Amino acid sequence: MKNRLKVLRAERDWSQQDLADRLDVSRQSVNAIEKGRYDPSLPLAFKIADVFDLAIEQIFTNPRLERE
Repeated sequence: MKNRLKVLRAERDWSQQDLADRLDVSRQSVNAIEKGRYDPSLPLAFKIADVFDLAIEQIFTNPRLERE
């Protein structure tokens, strides 16, 4: 799953640790999500959307759907 997490975080001048603290996850988890190595659970995806005050679809996209 592709995401805009790194861009959104950078727009707010937050470090990975800043975001991790807001989400109550590890910095390594934020790094893995940003790099696309880990897809967050649905509850975590909702929490991420809440932190950025955006819809989940504005943060995460399915690359398979972009091709169609």
